[in-house]
Amino acid sequence: MRTVKAAAAAVTAVLAAGAAGVAVGRFAGDAALKAPPGRPLPTEPRLTVHGTAAGRITLTRDLAALRPGVHGLAGNGSHAVVGAVLPTAARSADTVVRRLERVTHGTLNRGDAVWLTPNLYVGDPGSALGLDHADVDIPGELGNLPAWFVPGDRRTWVIAVHGLGATREHALNLMGFLHRRRFPVLALAYRGDLGAPRPPDGLNHLGATEWRDLDAAMRHAARHGAERVVLLGWSTGATMALRAAADSALRDLVSGLVLDSPVLDWRTTLRALAAARHTPGALLPLAVRAAEGRTGLHGGPGGSGGSGNSGGDPAADPARLTVPTLILHGPDDTVAPWSLSRRLADRRPELVALHTVPHAAHGAMWNADPAAYEEALRRFLTPLM
Repeated sequence: MRTVKAAAAAVTAVLAAGAAGVAVGRFAGDAALKAPPGRPLPTEPRLTVHGTAAGRITLTRDLAALRPGVHGLAGNGSHAVVGAVLPTAARSADTVVRRLERVTHGTLNRGDAVWLTPNLYVGDPGSALGLDHADVDIPGELGNLPAWFVPGDRRTWVIAVHGLGATREHALNLMGFLHRRRFPVLALAYRGDLGAPRPPDGLNHLGATEWRDLDAAMRHAARHGAERVVLLGWSTGATMALRAAADSALRDLVSGLVLDSPVLDWRTTLRALAAARHTPGALLPLAVRAAEGRTGLHGGPGGSGGSGNSGGDPAADPARLTVPTLILHGPDDTVAPWSLSRRLADRRPELVALHTVPHAAHGAMWNADPAAYEEALRRFLTPLM
């Protein structure tokens, strides 16, 4: 009897540990699978406002606060735009002073918690940039998808899709640049976004199912006069663009891809976001397995994606690329490894150009150096006009 009881206790302990492991895996995986649009990713540190003065703001000293370029600064109920670090400004050893370009809404007070965001603009193309635009509803497989359309004279449209932790407002950073070059621009909200249908399981599939909403946007463009489209995606939006260019029935409409901070291996990205939630390293494989079970995602190191690209997302298989592609990415991205973008560029040099951006956070390649980014984009788009 003692042996039986001991065995039963051992089995119970194993089952309890297994259940706890599953729960931890689900919680850790939610950092990616339930990343709320418009909220910072776990990798983005919170900063504290230590004071403001005319044209300047003092923030907690952190690697994030020292990023070059121009960034949005978001808080609970506030948004501002900050420019370069002011190295000669008076500061303490644990603070950084940056140029305060403008406060979009709300107020910034001493002690407020804030974080950097790629979004310089809030609102829509009209309120944020003064651009004429139309609010359109695009029929998708789960229901209508809201989108902004900014008209242009060309027959080549740019369809823009945001990524993790962002909304279609992210596209506003480039809307003026594209409008000046007379491209019609369609900025899409897809499943899980505010105003768009909810995914049946309530989870983000990191582009694996969301790309079908991009496919719907391509159909809308074709119905309304587009002869060609350039797919512009950030983060998992770049994954969506890769999948649409390979798998859409309208793939022949695609004349080019612009991929900013592309997620080319979802497992690596999921691990990075789970680790940022302070998940112990030994439990990260549980997060990956939980995500596989909940979403049906496959591929990644050791996965069964069958992509032939050393374990990345099947969408990132170099053999599947058929159109000119510009990748904008940098080695300081802690969410989507730059090394995978470099590998993709190395394997298809006849199609892929890699614009490397140092000291830039995930999805914020434009922010680090807008002029250089836009010049690389101009050179890429000119032959596709």
